[in-house]
Amino acid sequence: MDPLTALRELAMQGELDRITESGGEFHFGSSDWSFPCTAATAFRCKTGGFYTLDALVFFLRHYNLRHTDYLQSATQHQVPAVTFPDRKPLLDYLFGHTSASASIAVSLAPSAPAPAPLAPSSFDEYRPEDDPAHPQTQVSLDTADYVSMIRALERPLKDRDALLEAKNRDFYAVYLASTKREDERNRAEAHQRKDGLVAKTRISGRSNDDRANDKAGLAVTTGSALGAVPKQVVRVKGVPIIMVPSASQTLITIYNVRDFLEDGIYVPSDVKAKAMKGSRPDCVTVQKKLSRDRAAAVGAYEVRDKPSALKADDWDRVVAVFVLGKEWQFKDWPFKDHFEIFNKVLGFFMRFEDDSVESAKVVKQWNVKIISISKNKRHQDRAAALEVWDRLEEFMRSRSH
Repeated sequence: MDPLTALRELAMQGELDRITESGGEFHFGSSDWSFPCTAATAFRCKTGGFYTLDALVFFLRHYNLRHTDYLQSATQHQVPAVTFPDRKPLLDYLFGHTSASASIAVSLAPSAPAPAPLAPSSFDEYRPEDDPAHPQTQVSLDTADYVSMIRALERPLKDRDALLEAKNRDFYAVYLASTKREDERNRAEAHQRKDGLVAKTRISGRSNDDRANDKAGLAVTTGSALGAVPKQVVRVKGVPIIMVPSASQTLITIYNVRDFLEDGIYVPSDVKAKAMKGSRPDCVTVQKKLSRDRAAAVGAYEVRDKPSALKADDWDRVVAVFVLGKEWQFKDWPFKDHFEIFNKVLGFFMRFEDDSVESAKVVKQWNVKIISISKNKRHQDRAAALEVWDRLEEFMRSRSH
């Protein structure tokens, strides 16, 4: 009698507990039937090969478990596991619900060497759509066979942790690119300070008389409405200075003025302050990089936020100011009032376009230009920065003629 038939008889009689194991063999009750534990049975696995006797005995003793729990138990006991598509036809045959099965080989030559036992599979898992009794399952048996074969051959190559390790990847180039612009700025500024020049005015087309007038230090021009070029201006001898508020509640400060004027991007002041780790610069050099295809009157400017630190000669170089909208901003300025200030200095007031009208109530009485930007649409910042540069260029050109 072959092992599969002997096992089926005891299963149908409900006497599986009479199967004992000793010396690498299974003994079937009081009969003389005994077979090697790894003997191949006639029941063919859908993934190929034949189930061994120990695989079927272990399955009959644990078939009441969930298939995933059964697979784990088979792996722990180092016993070949029965695949999920074979569960139902195998149980129906061994318990006598069916008299035959398409998976049973017609003959298995006893003299032929037993096929290699199936390795425990950890790739099979229960899926309702694979259950033949599931109402939504309409997959044919042949298709299920192919799916089982594919799953048995699957081998995980990478998981999420392996991808995050990024082996054989070098991100140093990304780091260099992210710091390149800041390094270039620092090198350029250091070079300028080494030569004793933070910036140099570049005024073209001036006559000898104009140069003589520069030494005199005073020129008169005309102005008109609010926000126009100041009426009385002093020619700049040296590096022009732009003043910004030292208060944190203003949009433009010493921290973010370079990003706005050079790159046309508004970055909140607190974000820049955190990035600089609390290091507050006394002076920032801003170079004119944005233009509307016309020559710049001045190549670079100094930006300061401490009026008390300026000397008497420095005030002749102050050409523009970003106002906070408070009178106390000008308490350390050497001018009588804001009327005198904005007759000599170009004024700007930065605000968000959806701010209330009250926020600009005071500055509307001053001779300053109101510049509005969006809170979220950063692509519109460039146009606002260009408007500042246009005004500043017009003002500087008026000083050169």
